[in-house]
Amino acid sequence: MEVKKSSKADLENKRIIFRQIGLVLALAIVFFAFEYKSYDKRTLNLAQRVVEDIPEEIIPITEQNVKPPPPPPPAQVTVLQVVEDDVEVEDVKIDVEVDQKVAIEVYVPPVREEEEVVETEIFTVVESMPEFPGGAEQMMAFIAKNIKYPPMARESGIQGRVFVNFVVEPNGSVSNVKVLRGIGGGCDEEAIRVVESMPKWTPGRQRGKAVRVSFNLPVRFTLQ
Repeated sequence: MEVKKSSKADLENKRIIFRQIGLVLALAIVFFAFEYKSYDKRTLNLAQRVVEDIPEEIIPITEQNVKPPPPPPPAQVTVLQVVEDDVEVEDVKIDVEVDQKVAIEVYVPPVREEEEVVETEIFTVVESMPEFPGGAEQMMAFIAKNIKYPPMARESGIQGRVFVNFVVEPNGSVSNVKVLRGIGGGCDEEAIRVVESMPKWTPGRQRGKAVRVSFNLPVRFTLQ
């Protein structure tokens, strides 16, 4: 009689599964064994208290010897010189008795005349405008003769017109020279120098009186 085994009772086909399950369990045990940590047990006895004896630092007391102030200087003795009273003095009579009949002059302090300060006005347009000696042609000739082209402007190729403003005073002199619009390169300074070196102008006149007049002048710089 042959013994027949059921296929469900046969464990040969489940060997691989059991082997894998065992391998997973072994790896898990090894992993937990490496991760497990143990700590030293420490017992704290809160009933005991240790008192530390810290020596107290004593700061020595130092005395500062203060020098007494110097004695005051001896008092100076003033010697009085006796002068004989032999000088004759004229008696001056002062009448201090005043009645209602005496006329008393009222003191009037002298009046000081304050000098009236008049600010000199600068005109822009007057009846007779100031003029360079010889006219505008002579002024252009004077500028062309005395002007010097700045080396910096020549090397940089700078050219153009510099507008200069100045004041012709009542005596004909030139003052308050300034640049209204410049071109740089040393041309502005050269234009001011030439205008300041101008001779005296014929001053401008308003109502027959010489006055200060503002004047604008363009100075041209041209490279040849």
